[in-house]
Amino acid sequence: MVIQATVNYHVKKDGPQAFEFDVGGVIGHLVSPELVPSAVEVADVREATRQPTFAADGIVFVDHESAVSTFESGTEWRDVCDRELTTLLASEIGAAEVIVFDHTVRVDDPEATRRPARNVHNDYNTAGAEQRLIDIVGDARAADFRAAGFGFVNIWRPVERTIQSSPLGFIQPDSVDPDDWMDIDLIYPDRVGQILGVAANPAHHWFYKSGMSPSDIAIFNIYDNSGRPHLAHSALDLPGDAQAVVPRKSIESRTLVRYS
Repeated sequence: MVIQATVNYHVKKDGPQAFEFDVGGVIGHLVSPELVPSAVEVADVREATRQPTFAADGIVFVDHESAVSTFESGTEWRDVCDRELTTLLASEIGAAEVIVFDHTVRVDDPEATRRPARNVHNDYNTAGAEQRLIDIVGDARAADFRAAGFGFVNIWRPVERTIQSSPLGFIQPDSVDPDDWMDIDLIYPDRVGQILGVAANPAHHWFYKSGMSPSDIAIFNIYDNSGRPHLAHSALDLPGDAQAVVPRKSIESRTLVRYS
């Protein structure tokens, strides 16, 4: 099954581009680079004959029932969740070591602190990934991670209820031209990071998994120093989203993995 959706692509420019956060000292005041809303066709993999694999496509969808149901109150849930993700990544992608360094709960509501990301992107460029590796494990251990092979891998799952609107969509890696990528700065009051933005290309093959529930998770590659494919992704705006009874709520967990 193929659906119609809208995504916001970045635009190639000669000069630097950036998202600027909390501009002028105003919390939540965001200045965005130019984005172009674009209609795309998105294939649903739920009933597909061939399911994506982490080795070939940089992503795998798996069933996993978490012992955690509430990811916002307190901090006790983090240890349970981190242990679950460590076991999961060892079994699903062969991770020898897993460091979970961030959990972000997103709610598609204008009043939410974090909303779904609606720009077509990948979380790191090469320079950003190398710096983040050092930030997390230090220079000495970073060399060990590089030698063994390392990657940044995200785990995404719905929270509390089945996704009814704004699902997470992905572009098949082999349909992205190298020239589609561009560096985008993330300028915060106290630091500067970088992501990869993606320019529109009619050759892009978009896909998603419909009706994901809290026991459905997506494990997808963000960066890999051994060449495993990484995925551009974005929330998908669907024609029926305005009729959704409850907003999308999800959690995205970011991990650094070392392979053996």
